[in-house]
Amino acid sequence: MKRRDFLISMGATGAALTFPLSLAACGTPSSSGGSATINWWHISTTDPAKSNWQDLANQYMKAHPNVKINITVLENDAFKTKLTTVLQSNQPPDLFHSWGGGVLYQYAQAGLVQDLTSALQGEWGNSFNASALNVYGQNGKYYGVPFDMGAVVMFYNKALFAKAGITQLPSTWNDFLLTVRKLKSAGITPIGMGEKDKWPGHYWWVYLATRIGGKSAFEKAYNRSGSFADPPYVQAGQRLKELVALEPFSKGYLGLAYTDQQAIMGNGQAAMELMGQWAPGGDAASAEDKKGPEFGFFPFPMVEGGVGNPTDVMGGGGGFAVGKNAPPETIDFVKFLTNETNAKNLAAKNISLPPIKGATDSLADPLSKQIVQVAGSAPYYQLYYDQYLPPAVGQVILDQTQGLFAGTITPEAAAKAIDDSVASSLNA
Repeated sequence: MKRRDFLISMGATGAALTFPLSLAACGTPSSSGGSATINWWHISTTDPAKSNWQDLANQYMKAHPNVKINITVLENDAFKTKLTTVLQSNQPPDLFHSWGGGVLYQYAQAGLVQDLTSALQGEWGNSFNASALNVYGQNGKYYGVPFDMGAVVMFYNKALFAKAGITQLPSTWNDFLLTVRKLKSAGITPIGMGEKDKWPGHYWWVYLATRIGGKSAFEKAYNRSGSFADPPYVQAGQRLKELVALEPFSKGYLGLAYTDQQAIMGNGQAAMELMGQWAPGGDAASAEDKKGPEFGFFPFPMVEGGVGNPTDVMGGGGGFAVGKNAPPETIDFVKFLTNETNAKNLAAKNISLPPIKGATDSLADPLSKQIVQVAGSAPYYQLYYDQYLPPAVGQVILDQTQGLFAGTITPEAAAKAIDDSVASSLNA
């Protein structure tokens, strides 16, 4: 499973922190002619990605007998919790999953990750698409590299849409609500959702705000010439309440994890999900038949009266960060993981949409090719808020948007709480 979700590992300080710190032991630095150990944490818990990463590690160790790579595979939220623990103990893994943005930059400010800027000079840095690499940089410095980059879109089960007699995909919010009603009338759960993990729900609020206020609303709020309590953000909560009132989500969705959402979608038990590019593969891996249904996708609908561009995209992907005490071989290993040959292999296996020049030509899946086109042509590409903004803000956004889904907070109060956190974190 990926993501993010994707997401606020430094902000999860209130979580129960009970795992053994021995997991986080830094790699053994190599001396001249000596050995090195790289401890690598990733979140790909299912095949083919899990086996692929192990195979690449084995290949590297075979070619470099002095290097030992220990892999720890953690589910997304367990990863975030455990990473928080080791970072607080000043013992980051040598190599670990990252989504870039403000979270990674905070690690950099704390001296917990290595600056990869000099290593990226030349051929390696030039091999990445600039827009994807920039997600891992700040002020001309780079603290990680991407291996995957795509878009959050609305995936839909083609068979269930046909069963409900839906022949036209919704392009506006009102059309989308009508689609939800048609699915419910046909006895079909409209939307698969695992909101226990919070980050899946925040996608909805961010996209609504993006469609209502556009790039300018976010820039004003972020630069503090405006506010995250301005009308577009309040209206995003109001629109979300409209959707929640229709009861479109999987039964018990507030207590379901994202892994439950994957199984629901993979087994054809809901018609739609708002999710990133990894969703079809993860859903299929979670399906009883390991194939899953046939999915299509459409962009998040425009909101009537909104000023956002209908082709603006929210998205992101996975990447690698190198812990501060990692041996030098770690960067060489990351170069190996992200070289064009291995990137093409990831694309061919539909494991990721690699932001490596030339690699996307190897994509065999038509759906993936379309998502690459959508992400690449977006006039405004917005990284997930809970990654773009500082970790403390990300946690507030997750909590407040979950409150909107649960009906325990008003759109106005949620927007104000988020803006208060932004103002505090950015020292406005």
